[in-house]
Amino acid sequence: MRRRRSLLRLGWIMMLAVFLMMPLRTTAAAAEAKPLIFDDAGLLSAQEYEELSALAREYGAERETDFIIITTDNPDNVDIEILIEDFYDAYAPGYDRPHGNAVILGLDMRNRDVELQGYYKAEEYLDRNRLDKIRRKITGDLSDGEYKKAFEAYIISAHEYMGYEPGFNPDNPLFNIWVQLGGAVLIGGLAVGLMTYRAGGRVTVNRRTYEDASTSGIIDQEDRYIRTTTTRREIPKNDGGSSGGGVTSGGHSHSSSRGKF
Repeated sequence: MRRRRSLLRLGWIMMLAVFLMMPLRTTAAAAEAKPLIFDDAGLLSAQEYEELSALAREYGAERETDFIIITTDNPDNVDIEILIEDFYDAYAPGYDRPHGNAVILGLDMRNRDVELQGYYKAEEYLDRNRLDKIRRKITGDLSDGEYKKAFEAYIISAHEYMGYEPGFNPDNPLFNIWVQLGGAVLIGGLAVGLMTYRAGGRVTVNRRTYEDASTSGIIDQEDRYIRTTTTRREIPKNDGGSSGGGVTSGGHSHSSSRGKF
């Protein structure tokens, strides 16, 4: 009898465990199936679409943020900023919840406009300055028609920049591991060189040892003009870019960066 009750109790426990795991599996499956790339302009092949989708899901999970790409031929000639804002309101993306953490790259092939917008966590971690940096990184590839390469750089850069606390410059050389290693080697070399120099003793004889100050002095003085040096600096090209932020018609604020390609 006791064995029978134990088996029944074990059966109920197993059924309860399966029941509790079902929502988790359903949520994971939904996250896996949720589209993140909307290539209405047809810029990507089927393989490129799948590879970018996998990359966006992997990196988005690490930052708990949806990394989204929208391309359009814009037949109704809607401003790219409004187009992305309306998409966010209607589609309600967000890794954590509907209308949640998301960064969106929008490409308007009709007007050759590109805009990035960050919502909630992405608005904080991808402010206008960081979005400007990402946009400038991908503009050259977009202009050359290297769309997959540009989209990969967008996802990777957004993921990288969200790894830094807000307010820090992610491109600061001090954050580069090679710069840090080089600095450590340089400091170590200087320390060793200084110790070697001091270990060899000091020279106490100088020109003043044999100089007669009473008979020494300046005989003549002459200034001669040699040449003028001019330094040239390249003026950055203006890509018509702008940055800032805004609020959708649904009341969701966002950071933004916009330019031509």
